[in-house]
Amino acid sequence: MASNVNPTVRRRRLGQELRRLRELKGMTAEEVAERLLVSQSKISRLENGRRSISQRDVRDLCGVYEVEDQRVVESLMQMARDSRQQGWWHAFGDIPYSVYIGLETDAESLRVYEPQIVTGLLQTRAYAEALIQGALPETSPADIEKRVEVRMRRQERIAAENNPLRLWVVLDEAALRRVVGDNLVMREQLEHLAEMSRLPHVTVQVLPFDVGAHPGLNGQYAVLEFADAADSSVVYLEGVTSDLYLEKPHDVQKYSVMYEHLRAQALNVDRSRQLIADAAKKYAEYAR
Repeated sequence: MASNVNPTVRRRRLGQELRRLRELKGMTAEEVAERLLVSQSKISRLENGRRSISQRDVRDLCGVYEVEDQRVVESLMQMARDSRQQGWWHAFGDIPYSVYIGLETDAESLRVYEPQIVTGLLQTRAYAEALIQGALPETSPADIEKRVEVRMRRQERIAAENNPLRLWVVLDEAALRRVVGDNLVMREQLEHLAEMSRLPHVTVQVLPFDVGAHPGLNGQYAVLEFADAADSSVVYLEGVTSDLYLEKPHDVQKYSVMYEHLRAQALNVDRSRQLIADAAKKYAEYAR
């Protein structure tokens, strides 16, 4: 396993391999749980990579699946050891969406639909601070600063000289009109958004109000895609208390088709950039 693969992706690949071994054995997750005297939810979490996998877990599962090739067992146990290493985000303490950060860090491309706000990877520091303060009013200043720093660190993928993240964003017009912070913060944010949209690997489209009903009315989501064929695409749905990750091909396909409809209904890149620039000028006038 290459050392530059982050622990979230390691866990995910290991989980996929353990699921493959279970299916080859013709066993259900419930049957495996009964054999190991653990909950079915634990087996599911191990297979979907949402929790750390110990070497003992791997050894026990390989025993149930009657894996006789010790090279396979050792390889899986090495993956388990590697998966328990920490990514850069762990230095900031407990981050609620750390699984997503791990996936985003390794993704080759990211398609995002945002109905209310500017997406995190394109936020300015001032906008991010005001947004977190408003969205999480009981959060301490120290935690707000920690969240902002993590957001700024995530943006390094956009600015990377080698293999930057390919980002495609569809923003509802509401994201341009909702005042986060004040008029000066909004002017700076929209000017930054227009500037970032000129990068060759960043595409920003605005879905105008006059489109009416559209496939994104159910809320924000992101589709992450990876360079390694072993890593299937993931749909990420952010929640208030918990997040949802969809990996079944049917689910990913459904959200991908929805995204194509959103892209088709949104303004093209040039008209989107012009709308963003015009909104920024309005905020500059309001701030005088």
